Amino acid sequence: MMFSTKAEYGVRVMVELARRAGEEPIPLAEIAEHGGLPLAYLEHLVARLRKAGLVDSRRGSRGGYLLARSPTEITMAEVVEALEGSIAPIECISEGADGSIVCSRETQPGHACPTKLLWTRVRFSIVHTLQEMTLADLVLGPALPAGPSLSTGPVLPALKTEPPPLTTGA
Repeated sequence: MMFSTKAEYGVRVMVELARRAGEEPIPLAEIAEHGGLPLAYLEHLVARLRKAGLVDSRRGSRGGYLLARSPTEITMAEVVEALEGSIAPIECISEGADGSIVCSRETQPGHACPTKLLWTRVRFSIVHTLQEMTLADLVLGPALPAGPSLSTGPVLPALKTEPPPLTTGA
């Protein structure tokens, strides 16, 4: 699953607002110029973020945008869902009105989707990660957990280059 530029640019706007939290409202043109982002597109995204209650706006010569809440209280799940809608790793998987995961291919009684478990777990992992990460985490840049580097992949055991010793049969 790939998130669109709505999520990418929207998160970048939110990070910039979080970096300057507590200051005066920031003009969107300033954020666009600083990040090399298209202003007209950001206006569309900020309208969605405002509707979701994540940002506030102020008019006037000292107007602009600011966070509606503290960066520690805004999860990435809220931001991404405000911009992208419901998170689904595959088209046929969605969240039902009661919060259950629904597969659109399970229309007939007794028919179970053979891959629903996989996509449900993928969706859960994505949503869980987004819910656990706040805007403050992105601004502060917490240390990554110890273990293999994300850029190099898993650490593999060293291969022995010597052949095993020869044994004689007795």
